[in-house]
Amino acid sequence: MYKYETHLHTLEGSACSSASAADMARAHKELGYDGIFVTNHFFNGNTSVPRELPWEERIDAFCRGYELAKQVGDEIGLKVFFGLEFCKYSSDFLIYGMDKEWLKQNEELLMNADERKLFSTVRALGGFVVHAHPFRSDPYIHHISLYPYDVDAVEVINGSHDPLKMYNERANLYADMYGLVKTGGSDSHHLHALFGSGIAVPEPINSPEDYLRMLKEGKVVPLQRTLPV
Repeated sequence: MYKYETHLHTLEGSACSSASAADMARAHKELGYDGIFVTNHFFNGNTSVPRELPWEERIDAFCRGYELAKQVGDEIGLKVFFGLEFCKYSSDFLIYGMDKEWLKQNEELLMNADERKLFSTVRALGGFVVHAHPFRSDPYIHHISLYPYDVDAVEVINGSHDPLKMYNERANLYADMYGLVKTGGSDSHHLHALFGSGIAVPEPINSPEDYLRMLKEGKVVPLQRTLPV
């Protein structure tokens, strides 16, 4: 089986991360991952990209974390793929399959359109959407919003969660209730807390499309957290 991290943050794009993209790539290689998806917080979330920049410059800055991680990944034999974490009503969604040029051309859709229109557009173009940690609870989260008919999969294992809070168990029940595809990720932000989650798959992932295909084929195994509580 091949091991991939589907959900991680770097300081170049996420204000809550202390780890550089280059260091994240090296650390995951050392942990035995075959690849990673860099999913920094987009502009409607906890981004580290200055909001006063012109749109295209903001996109360039946002994609820098992925680009730096990929540069190192190419050197050390680690596959690195692009994604983003999109926030709406304090709910977070991992979007895969879009690229920098598409982001530059879709400011209105990304910043002002109804989120369901965004999701349907992404999916129609061959990208896909994963609902990340759907039952996480924090003081800033006003309410839980669920989108069972608008996503491709649910993150039923999020390695960053305290197991005692049962967030993952609720996500797993939710996926079962709606027949949703299950996936996993670590949601790592710091080098001292790489939780060891993600997914295992029976063949290499060479593109986001490979990940989506294996999700649909039922070949994705969410990985439990390995870092002690």
